[in-house]
Amino acid sequence: MRQRSRVRGALAVVAAVFAVAALPGQAYAVDGPGTYTFDPDAKAVNGVEVNADATELTSGSVYKSSIKAGQKLYYRLNLDAKTNAYVSAVVVPRDAGKVAYGDGITVSVRDSSDDQCSSGDALFGSAQYPRPIAAYASRRVDKENTSCQEAGTYYVLVERETKATSGQGDWDLELRYASEPKLAQASSAPTDAPSAWPSASPLPPTAADDNTRHGGAGYYDATSLQTGEWKDRIEPGQTLFYRIPVDWGQQLFATAGLSNSTTGKGQYISSALAMSLDNPAIGHVDNVSPMSYAGKPTSVSLDPLPPVAYRNRFDSSDNVSSMRFAGWYYLSVSLSPEVAKAYGDKPIALTLQINVTGKAVDSPYTGDAGIFGVTQGDKDMARKGQNGAQAARSESRSSTMKLVAAAGIGAGAVLVLWIGAWTLIARRRAAAVPAAPTGGGQYPYGGPPQAW
Repeated sequence: MRQRSRVRGALAVVAAVFAVAALPGQAYAVDGPGTYTFDPDAKAVNGVEVNADATELTSGSVYKSSIKAGQKLYYRLNLDAKTNAYVSAVVVPRDAGKVAYGDGITVSVRDSSDDQCSSGDALFGSAQYPRPIAAYASRRVDKENTSCQEAGTYYVLVERETKATSGQGDWDLELRYASEPKLAQASSAPTDAPSAWPSASPLPPTAADDNTRHGGAGYYDATSLQTGEWKDRIEPGQTLFYRIPVDWGQQLFATAGLSNSTTGKGQYISSALAMSLDNPAIGHVDNVSPMSYAGKPTSVSLDPLPPVAYRNRFDSSDNVSSMRFAGWYYLSVSLSPEVAKAYGDKPIALTLQINVTGKAVDSPYTGDAGIFGVTQGDKDMARKGQNGAQAARSESRSSTMKLVAAAGIGAGAVLVLWIGAWTLIARRRAAAVPAAPTGGGQYPYGGPPQAW
């Protein structure tokens, strides 16, 4: 009975596994303009206006919060005296309310005396339409600094700026807190910013046979890209997210282009397309001047950025200092809802040209770099065009199939043992039956029963 139970259990595992594998995967495509995909593992947290009441954030975690117009909210950090800490905030307006030039958020990290360690802001700028924008701040351990170096309690302050003429509705916040790995040789780390880097854009990449990649609706489900030309479609009011693995020593170039429209009469739309780049800590790197659109093909490119290097952090400009670590770099592209008034609400063809140049060099960190590194798995995801959620499902299915194989092998072994055991039992029973008399007659003396 024990062996029979094992067989049934193994077969049940196989059946359940195949049943799970047959279920359709969760869709991560954008549902419509204005939607944003929050990390499903984000923890709910409330910011407070009195720092003493602030809730602690833990490294490696993602949080969801919200902020009202004009509000200033605190969150708490407990930091040691050795680790660089980064906290980012993605602001997501809940409705299509109006935003004005200068509206946005400022994120800062402060010590217990409210002295500022660093700050960053995310503003809507001249592209005055609601869309997700991101900023980050850090506490960096540096022997040249005298403030924000001790272990203890620190605070993250998120401040919202909203004009009186703008929409006053709440904005959602997606907060991330990450700790930078330790350097392998801290004493030999460079302390000067780069003075020059290649600025000539490389040749346009070649389009693959299957070069359609649909962007995600947030940083969580951003679609992975590698060097190449990629096609997508974007609706007015929509923001699409992509991510590109950029290793140490590599340089990123990106161009976004809109196709012509088959509708409209060539009306001019200013600030029609906005494109922004963020680093692995979801810290703002750079954006382009929003591109105008008049129904004809047009494109816009990021300015040449330096190759990823640890020393970039010592540069005074944000777009250089933010290229301070390897990992996934996030590209977001937004199309103004005003385009719909002139050209209709149907999607317009979008082309992305991505170039990652330069030979990768060794990481300066010791041990696992986490989000601040590029693995072979990251490169595979970029080649396949997967987002993080899809890659996780693929890995889960691979593990499931390994379980199926193991269950199959186990079930086969149990069946062989079961058959062998019954064969042995049958032989022993046959040997124990008395020999039939030669004169015939009924069993047990004259042969087996007639029913046999």
